[in-house]
Amino acid sequence: MSGDAMRLYLVWHGAPETEVTLGDDSHALQAGMFMVRSERTLSRLYHAVKRQLPGDAALIVSPVEGAPKFKGMAEGALKWLRAGA
Repeated sequence: MSGDAMRLYLVWHGAPETEVTLGDDSHALQAGMFMVRSERTLSRLYHAVKRQLPGDAALIVSPVEGAPKFKGMAEGALKWLRAGA
């Protein structure tokens, strides 16, 4: 079951050399850091990413309310964010 409504999440993991498939509308901000639009709940997205990482890798998945402010992220990040607004 999904969370029904599209939510915006920030995902960061401490294994940037590991390729992670998010399966949702996403944009890499830096190595290991992504913005993700998903209908999945926080828990489902977290566990989907966790299963792809080495067991000792750090991970944080957090919902984001509204458009975040950021600087120095990958090219196209702001454009991607605005396109989904």
